Amino acid sequence: MNRLYAAIATIFALLSEPAAGADYPKATEGDWTAKEFRLHTGEVMPEVRLHYYTVGDPKNPPVLMLHGSSQYGGAMLNPAFAGELFGAGQPLDATKYFIILPDSLGHGKSTKPSDGLKAKFPKYDYADMVDAHYRLLTEGMGIKHVRVVMGNSMGGMHTWLWGEKYPDFMDALVPMASQPTPMSARNWMMRRLIIDSVRNDPDWQGGNYTTQPKNVKAAAVFYGIATSGGTLAYSKLAPTRVAADKMLDDRLNAPFTADANDFMYQWDASGDYDPTPDLPKIKAKVLAINAADDERNPPETGLTEAALKQVKDAKLYLIPASTETRGHGTTGNAKFYTTQLAEFLRGLPTPAR
Repeated sequence: MNRLYAAIATIFALLSEPAAGADYPKATEGDWTAKEFRLHTGEVMPEVRLHYYTVGDPKNPPVLMLHGSSQYGGAMLNPAFAGELFGAGQPLDATKYFIILPDSLGHGKSTKPSDGLKAKFPKYDYADMVDAHYRLLTEGMGIKHVRVVMGNSMGGMHTWLWGEKYPDFMDALVPMASQPTPMSARNWMMRRLIIDSVRNDPDWQGGNYTTQPKNVKAAAVFYGIATSGGTLAYSKLAPTRVAADKMLDDRLNAPFTADANDFMYQWDASGDYDPTPDLPKIKAKVLAINAADDERNPPETGLTEAALKQVKDAKLYLIPASTETRGHGTTGNAKFYTTQLAEFLRGLPTPAR
């Protein structure tokens, strides 16, 4: 398990009610290596290892499922997400679809800075991460077309880029907890703060540290509270100072062994994200799913609705805020949109054989 996600999973366990998801076929794991991988900077990496998980029969229509920042593909195989989507009769029934959950470049068991290069690791961005997955599917797995590309948070932003870079590769896009607009405002300012807080730690040593900088954990907890969790949910879960202190202490005391270089590269990769200019290139049908209380993608700006007007066939489902939703983390619990997703998938054209 990705070490950073282990800590994040503990945090969300403190916020969420237990969920008993449906059964689905057991996941399998694999690795594929992309040779001579060219980055957006022009730098070429001789090899990039790409780890992935799959659920279901490869003979079925493929679905590409993309994880969030600092997570990994297998993290989505949990009761609240996969247990609501991949079971028999559920929207992405894994007896009818072949679901692919890859670890992104710089994440999980895929090639990342902590493998040895540390701060000398080449600078990658979201477009590079999408290209790596495209090579995994086309060269590594022999897939020429997928039924759906679906992603959450960072994976949602990758989903928008997939639709622009490879518009004929999929029938549908389901970007979640994301906006097809430039990285900006509070979302970027908070990312800059967590990056700078680590870079300014005396233990940082230009990325060549011998012990993990102490600010990494504090930065991760701070960012998580500030940009996820839901206002109404926090009011219910921590209605007093004592309760709030306990929640904070639980998070600060949770196991956390993330690597600082991996952490900084993961967040910095979002800096040049801007799908706006190429939105008209998208050919696939789009169902964007966001939460009304999403702290990173506040719907009151109207930015998403305005951007969707540039896409031929796109609609937005906005999950209403409540004490049960979790702000930016809401879409990690699929029960909030299974009905809407199932309806959307039923409306797709019959896949070509």
